[in-house]
Amino acid sequence: MNKAFVRESTTEDEDEEIGLPALPAGSKNYMTPAGHARMQAELSQLVRSERPEVVSIVSWAAGNGDRSENGDYIYGKKRLREIDRRIRFLTKRLENALVVDPLDQCNTDIIFFGATIAVRDESGIEASYSIVGLDETDPARGRISWISPLARALLKARIGDSVRFPAPGGVRELEVINIEYKTLD
Repeated sequence: MNKAFVRESTTEDEDEEIGLPALPAGSKNYMTPAGHARMQAELSQLVRSERPEVVSIVSWAAGNGDRSENGDYIYGKKRLREIDRRIRFLTKRLENALVVDPLDQCNTDIIFFGATIAVRDESGIEASYSIVGLDETDPARGRISWISPLARALLKARIGDSVRFPAPGGVRELEVINIEYKTLD
């Protein structure tokens, strides 16, 4: 294949991680200490271990001659671009990070970032949610982003308050039955 048809550079638009929502304009990237530590560990692992390993494979493959049909070289270059994109993403997110420890919250009777909240819906079904950073969300574990409609409705509520929020099935109402600030793993 002619080198004119091979595209090896990326634009700034392509650097954004696909599928992850952007932070609201002008806001900090709020994170729990555990979420911040996980992102730093991933960045460190990419920079210190994975990237140098792929660079050595690409270097070895480049020395084998014809690069146009060299699978190790082609795959290695692609993997290197993916790693570099993730490194840029993590670096940007960590630069804007504001670590908020739930254990430092003084006013524990009001819902703020880092709170773990027990709620009851109109049917009497109870659920628990933790309000975490955008990069820490895990709906299966009840961890919701502070910018989600549910978290925005819950923020500044107290035990006994009812909150309404837009959900895919229509507007829902939940009653706050417990607020707790604890370390999340």
